[in-house]
Amino acid sequence: MKLTNSKPKPSKACLLCNFISSDVTHAAQRARRFISREHIQYVAREAYQVPDSENCQKALAMVTEYSPDYLVNHCLRSYAFGIAMAHKVKQPFDKEVFFLGAIMHDLGLTSEFDTGDTFEIDGAKAARSFCVEHEINTAKADLVHEMVVHHNSVGIAHKLDPEIALLHFGAGADVAGLLIKDIHKVTLSEVLSEFPRLDFKQGMIKLVSAQIDSKSHSYMTPFIQLGFLKKIESVSF
Repeated sequence: MKLTNSKPKPSKACLLCNFISSDVTHAAQRARRFISREHIQYVAREAYQVPDSENCQKALAMVTEYSPDYLVNHCLRSYAFGIAMAHKVKQPFDKEVFFLGAIMHDLGLTSEFDTGDTFEIDGAKAARSFCVEHEINTAKADLVHEMVVHHNSVGIAHKLDPEIALLHFGAGADVAGLLIKDIHKVTLSEVLSEFPRLDFKQGMIKLVSAQIDSKSHSYMTPFIQLGFLKKIESVSF
């Protein structure tokens, strides 16, 4: 797998096109479910518990050490929401790799791992280094890297490996309420109960704003210009 080592900011026009493309794709999925009378399935707590592997436990411990509580819970919810939306990819995926990418996807927002690049690239490098240091095979380490790089790549992530797509769906649902209707209401309620949001909205707005202020090349810049912070504020769950 070729690693993505840069995350240039898109033009606002390109970003809008990607949003439209993504919206059309998911609207078509919902239409097919309606026509076939397919209902969103409830996903129980057991399905999104932290995988019982030493590497997953160590990754969680590392993220907990360097991240504020609200960011740790965001990563855990992103994992849980991704599991709850597995019906959207209809492909098998590696649950341990998915957890590793999900729990480490925002490392680049922490001072420990911010080296001056876009937070997606900084986080991807840190996550891959963790995998290599813990003797996770190269293919899986590379996939974790790409999960982190592309977790916010609108119009792109959903076309890539299922682990990348699911993290994109899960993180987007938690940050901005995107695709939240693709999660069973009871599952949503239980995830929020198990991993409460705390002061996530205010914390995430502060972190993203700091990225924009200090990095003119930030991939997130056009998102903010198009009102993404207001989208975060508007999330009602």
